[in-house]
Amino acid sequence: MQKKKKSTKHMGPKPQYTRKEIKGPRIIAAKYNTSCVKADQYPEGDTVEVAFLGRSNVGKSSLINSLCNYRGLALVSGQPGKTKTINYFDIESKEDLSETEERRYHWFLVDLPGYGFAKTNKDNRNMWSSFISDYILHSERLMLLCLLIDGRHPEMPIDKVAFDWLVEAGVPLQIVVTKVDKLNAKEKAVNLAKIKEMYPTDTPPIMYSSLKHTGRELLQQRINKVLVGDEA
Repeated sequence: MQKKKKSTKHMGPKPQYTRKEIKGPRIIAAKYNTSCVKADQYPEGDTVEVAFLGRSNVGKSSLINSLCNYRGLALVSGQPGKTKTINYFDIESKEDLSETEERRYHWFLVDLPGYGFAKTNKDNRNMWSSFISDYILHSERLMLLCLLIDGRHPEMPIDKVAFDWLVEAGVPLQIVVTKVDKLNAKEKAVNLAKIKEMYPTDTPPIMYSSLKHTGRELLQQRINKVLVGDEA
């Protein structure tokens, strides 16, 4: 039996693989600071604030925990409307400038109560709407508001009302699409197109899965533009 000759075909150099690093600051620490419902309870100082807002049960707490890589930082509950106060979290981000130099950024992540509570009476709902709007309109430290839209239900009228109000108020917005792990590829494409049409902003929507941490780097990079003063 004739032996097969070994192939002498040149295969080229072995590929080199490098780990992808997050560009700019990355979150390295997070802790709860305080909860409040009126302006005189806000933390003092000039610390930059990035707020998160969305319809009840949109997955806001899970997203905050994922973004900060801190399980249990924000309360996760199966009961919509559980967050009833404005919650401040101290966040520390670090940027490596060289092997020996670094820069640190301290900022507040502000967790706003969800809108559209199903299990509260009208008086409570109106009260929460009032202090949420007071914060959004009057906090001079609010540099970015992330509006969360459930990727499975992009056409909810209450989300469009919230978006239109925020645009009218001149709030700097970032649309974050949650629960995208529950969509197949076709549903993602169709719903993303709807979201881009219904909620137009200066930056594209960020698709996020708190379960798989998809979109975490993109959201950190968006926040970094605020921290380093690189906003367009």
